Amino acid sequence: MNRRVHVQDGSSALPPGPPEGPEEARAAADTLVAADVARPSSARHLGLSGKLLAFTLAFIMLAEVLIIVPAVAAFRINWLSDRLAGARTAALVLDAAPEDMIPPQLTRELLGSVGAITVALKRDDTRRLLASTDMPPHVDHHADLRDVSPWFAVSEAFDTLLARDGRTLRVVGTAPRGGGFVEIVIDETPLRKAMLRFTRNVLLISLIITALTGALVYLGLAWMFVRPMRRLTRRMIAFRENPALPALELEPVGRMDEIGQAEREFVTMQQQITDTLQQKTHLAALGLAVSKINHDLRNLLASVQLISDRLADIDDPAVQRFTPKLEAALDRAIAYCEHTLAYGKAVEPAPQRRMVALAALVGEVRGTLGLGEETSTIGWIESIERGLMVDADPDQLFRILLNLSRNAMDALAARAPNDPERDQIRITGRREGAIVVIEVADTGPGVPQRARAHLFEPFQGSARRGGTGLGLAIAAELMQAHGGDIQLVPGTIGATFQLRLPDRPVDLDAHRAQRSHG
Repeated sequence: MNRRVHVQDGSSALPPGPPEGPEEARAAADTLVAADVARPSSARHLGLSGKLLAFTLAFIMLAEVLIIVPAVAAFRINWLSDRLAGARTAALVLDAAPEDMIPPQLTRELLGSVGAITVALKRDDTRRLLASTDMPPHVDHHADLRDVSPWFAVSEAFDTLLARDGRTLRVVGTAPRGGGFVEIVIDETPLRKAMLRFTRNVLLISLIITALTGALVYLGLAWMFVRPMRRLTRRMIAFRENPALPALELEPVGRMDEIGQAEREFVTMQQQITDTLQQKTHLAALGLAVSKINHDLRNLLASVQLISDRLADIDDPAVQRFTPKLEAALDRAIAYCEHTLAYGKAVEPAPQRRMVALAALVGEVRGTLGLGEETSTIGWIESIERGLMVDADPDQLFRILLNLSRNAMDALAARAPNDPERDQIRITGRREGAIVVIEVADTGPGVPQRARAHLFEPFQGSARRGGTGLGLAIAAELMQAHGGDIQLVPGTIGATFQLRLPDRPVDLDAHRAQRSHG
C-alpha cells in the first residue's frame, strides 16, 4: 500500500476516497475477489483443503492398518482352531475304535474333513498316531495354540503370508477330555490362500470405508472451517488491494468459535483502518485549504497592521486605549498563521519558556474575548494567587487558556439569553510545590459522555455541533511540550479543565557557574 500526500505551495495530491455508496463498494469488492480467484497461484494446488484431505486419508488408513493386522492374525488362529476342533472329533472316533477296525476309506475321509495329513494324540506318557496318509519327510514350521500372545500371533500371521507354497505345519492344541494334547500336520498352502483372500476382502472394504469416511469428514470440515477461512482470506486480499473500501459485513457473524471471532475482529480492524484513511484524507484536504487561507490571510493581516500603525498616530483617547490591544492581537494572529499547518504538515515550535505573571496573561485572555465588561452577558471570575509566576512560553500558554475559555464561552452561549450571575467562566491558579495548577471552569452543560473518550484527539473531541475538535487537541499538545498535562475534572458543575504545569528542572552546574561569575 503506497499512499502519498503532499501539501506544498498551495497544491495537494489527495488519495482517492472511498466509493460513494454501498452498491459501488460491494461491486468493487466483488471485482477484486473475482480477480484474485482468477489469478494463478501455485499454493492453490496444496491449500488448506488439500492438506486437510491428505491428513484425513492418512490417519484413516493408519487406523485401518491397526485394525486389519490384528484381524488377519485372529483369522489365522481361528482357521487353525477349526482344524484342531475337527481333529479332536476324529481323535475321539479313532481312539475309541479297536485297532485295525477302522476301514482305510473312513480314515481318509476323516483326515479329509479335518484337512490334515496326520492326526496324533498324546496322553500321559503315550503318544499315538491315530491316522496318517502319506507321512511327510519333515515338518517345516510349528504352531502351538495352547498359549499364544498377541504379538506372537501377529508375527506368525506375517510369517504365513510370506511363506512359500507347499510348506508343512505342525499344529498343537489341547486334547479332548483333558490331559495331553492333540497335534495335526497340515499343508500350510490352503491357510495362506485363505488368509490372502481374507486380507484382500478386508482391505477392499477398508478402502471403501476410508473413502466414504474421508469424503464425509472432508466435506464437513470444508463446510465448517475451510469455506469461511477462504472467504475471510478473499476479503483480506480485496481489502489489501483497495484499503479505501468501506468495511463489508461478513456472513455468518454469529459464530462463537475462533473463526467467528476472527471474522468480527477483521471487520473491526477494517473499519478502524478505513476510518483512519478517511481521517488522513480529511487532514490532507484540510492542509490544502489551510495553506490557501494562510497565504491570503497573511496578506490581509499585513494590510490591517499598516492601518493599525496609522491609528497609533491619532490623538483620540479611545483610539489610544484600544490600539495596543489591536496591535497585540494582530501580532499573535500573524504568528498563528505561521503555524496553521500544525496538523497538516508542520509541528509546533519548542516552547520558549520564561517566568510569566499568570494574572497578567489571564487578563489578556479576558480582553481578547471581551468578557468581564459591563455589557458582557457572560460572567468572568479570576482567583489567582497574588504574584503567581509560571514557567512557560507566554504565547503558547495564552493559546491554551484562550482555547479553553473560548470553548467555555461557546458552551454558555448555546443557552442564550445569558445571565452573568448564572453563566460564568472561572479561572483559578495556585502553586503546589514545583507545579502550577490552573483550572478553567464554566457553569455550562458540561462535556457529553460520548465526547469524553476522544476528548483530546484532533477532529474527535468536539462537544458542540459545528466544532472542529482542534482546540483541546492543540491545548493537550502544547501542555505536553511543556512537560505538563491537561485533564477533565469529573464531578463538577459544567466543565472544569485542570492544567498542571511543572517548573523546569534546575541546572545546578549552570546555577553555580552563574553565581561564581557574579
